[in-house]
Parts: sequence; C-alpha cells; structure tokens
Amino acid sequence: MRRKQWLVVAAFFAFTFVAVNQGGDIARFIADWELGSAETFGAEVPKRIDLAKLSEEERALYERIVAEAPERRIEPIDARVDSVWKAIPGLNGREVDIERTFTLARQQGVDKAIPFLYREIPVGITLEDLGAQPIYKGNPRKPMVSFMINVAWKEENIPAMLDILREEEVKATFFFLGSWLKDPEHMEIAKQIAEEGHELANHAYSHKDLSDLTNAQVRKELEETQMLLQEIGVEHNQLFAPPSGDFNENTVRVAHEMGLHTILWTIDTVDWKNPDPNSIVRKIGSRLEPGALILMHPTESARDALQGMIRAAKKKGLAVGTVSNTISPYRALSVETPPGF
Repeated sequence: MRRKQWLVVAAFFAFTFVAVNQGGDIARFIADWELGSAETFGAEVPKRIDLAKLSEEERALYERIVAEAPERRIEPIDARVDSVWKAIPGLNGREVDIERTFTLARQQGVDKAIPFLYREIPVGITLEDLGAQPIYKGNPRKPMVSFMINVAWKEENIPAMLDILREEEVKATFFFLGSWLKDPEHMEIAKQIAEEGHELANHAYSHKDLSDLTNAQVRKELEETQMLLQEIGVEHNQLFAPPSGDFNENTVRVAHEMGLHTILWTIDTVDWKNPDPNSIVRKIGSRLEPGALILMHPTESARDALQGMIRAAKKKGLAVGTVSNTISPYRALSVETPPGF
C-alpha cells in the first residue's frame, strides 16, 4: 500500500475509533468528518465564500470566524528522538476550516454559537523519518492510552477480558508469540479477537532474549510470526514487541528493515507476579498520562484489574485505543468521565 493510501486508511480508523469512544460526541464526529476533513480524504471542497453575495449578518458571521481562527490554531509537533524515551511520535496540529465552519454556522443560524470545524495540519517529521528507534510511549500531548496485551499463555482468561473491552467499548492491541499462535485452537482465539475489532501484532516466535541472537535469527523469529498473522488475515502489521522487553540496536534495526516498529511500554502492570488486582488499578491509575502504553498479559490479576484500569483512564479524560491509534500523529478527543466518578 502506498504511503498516502496508508495514511488515509489510518486516519479513518483513528477518527472512527475516537468517535465510537465519544458516545454523545458521535454527531459532532460525523459533522467533522463530512464537513471538516474533506480536503484530507478527497471529498469535494466547498468553494470559497463570495462575500459580495452575503447578507450583512452573514458577512459579520464570516468575519467573526476569520478573526477567531488564529487563536484556535494549534501548531503540529514533530516526531523526535528523546534521550530517555527514544522515539516520541509527532502530533498533527489543527486549524479552523473557515469555509466549512461558515457553511455550517449559516445553516444553523447566525444567532447561534459558532460550531467550529477543523482540519489537521500534518507534522513535518514522522516516526518513519526517525529511523530505527524503539517506541515507549505516544505523544504526551495526545489524550489517549493503550493496553498492550502480550499473549503467550493463560488463554483461558482472554474471553473474560474481551467481555470487559466490549462492555467498555474500547480496543486493545494483542501481541502474539508465534509458537503460541500456531496452535489451531489458539488461532481461533486470535480470529475472535480480530473479529472484536482489536489490533493483532508480533511478539516474535519464541520467548527468547533477542539480544542474544544473530540478525538472521531475529529476522526468522519475526518473519515466522508475521506469516502466522497473515494466515489469520492480518496483512499489514507494523508492530513488534520483543519478549521480556529484551532487545538491542540490531534487534530494532532488523525490525525496522522489515517495516516493524519496536514497541516497549510506559507502565508495566507486572501482572505475571500475580499482584492483587486492586493494587494494579491503584498503581496504573496514579501513573496514567497521555500517550501511555500499558503492558499486561492475560493473567488472572490483569483480567480482574482491566475494567478498573480502563475506568481510571476515562476518569482522567483519556481515550483508550490501540497502539497504532496512540502512536499515530492524528489528534484524539478526550473522553467524558464515566458514570459513577
């Protein structure tokens, strides 16, 4: 897929995800999509407003929009390499779409509050421009977090976790160990996860320390799992999480050559030690921040803490999306505080 086409598809899913998680903001999303993003996605762009054909009230409305637009502009933030966190994704800026804002405002009535619509301003430097760098978090100005679930055992807990994700209307990213995934029964579990709309990604083939392997061995580990993912319909996976978080520069370089981002984590639940689920919720809730990638596994502790962690994120106004959503440059709306908080 060409880069431009990929960006269009990624944008659609990023915006769609945010809309679904916004609940009452779906109508606004549709308006933004139909009226505010046409230039990005190829829809017909309204002609420039002919001021001479406007009434006095309409012209005043148009001038108000033009006057306020500079104050509402947000500059894009380029991707960069941090000395500690390594690759930090960029975040698109935004600017008022004056023509569409005016068109919608005029339809609603010049005496109503102006329904500002925006278009995104692309970043100048993307993650791809940074080369072979690991990623530990999304952009700290993007109000979205991700749960990355590394799957190599404890599949009996996955159905309950899927129930929670469905109930909370959020998506997660599941990283599969290839040697686990190749089992026919496990493949069916993975297909169900995909059918639920979650993201499926690469966790290498065997649970080895990849820093101890040659480049050829690392490539084989990743290629075998990529092929298994393709067997269940994942054609364009771009994410790889090294087992145990073990990697070196060669690991990242090989993954980059294969078109894979090396994904680490911002916060670790350490659920493999079987801590009390309430302690996980308290720990994650206190450390959640925009762009956080939260590491977990399908353990009993994580299963029982999952809903509490999701609600802690929502309480902080953070959307919960896939890793690809969170590290993309597309902007995300924050979510409303859930009932009960």
